[in-house]
Amino acid sequence: MAHDYIFVSEVCMNRIITIGREFGSGGREIGRRLSDRLGFAYYDQEIITEISKRTKLSEEYVRQVSERRPVASFPIHTGISFFSAPDAVFQQSMTVFSEQHKLLKELADKSDCIIVGRCADYILRDDNPFSIFVYADEASKLARCMARKSPEENFSERDMKRKMAEIDRARAGYYSFFSNKKWGDKASYDLMVNTTNRDIKLLSAALADYVKSVIE
Repeated sequence: MAHDYIFVSEVCMNRIITIGREFGSGGREIGRRLSDRLGFAYYDQEIITEISKRTKLSEEYVRQVSERRPVASFPIHTGISFFSAPDAVFQQSMTVFSEQHKLLKELADKSDCIIVGRCADYILRDDNPFSIFVYADEASKLARCMARKSPEENFSERDMKRKMAEIDRARAGYYSFFSNKKWGDKASYDLMVNTTNRDIKLLSAALADYVKSVIE
């Protein structure tokens, strides 16, 4: 079922790069390195913090719902008619998305920027962002996740694979719910970047040169 949310806004003239990414692919690091090389503002965790302030919801809660498909639960059936009971979680998810939409527009209007995740390529589609999707094979993503996990995360490789799959399913569901497009589909992005067995630092340098040449 398609979900269309219409927001009217002026088109900004700033250069915008959006980055979608598979968990463990190195998309966040690429975003930070592109920001440093291009001199663009970088937004990722900062978005969660600001939405938390605006909605009075905790950062952890905003983080949990900001990349998961909203689901209205507890349908009520009476005769041949269906009614949905008010669902606080669903309504809060929609509130987060609404605030996220407004915030991304504000950030895009403010300066050249790089935005990681948050369905930004769709939300800012009228501003003609350069959209990138970063992916890798499972072995590369697993190795990166295991190397960078915090000491508190006592994950086995099996546990980490499960976490990777769960996060990517949630991101895919969120993206398709709001955009009616397939997350990770090459037709949805300007550039697909495979980080399998690649040095992220070197790859980011080459990517910055290429992106600069096409968005000037």
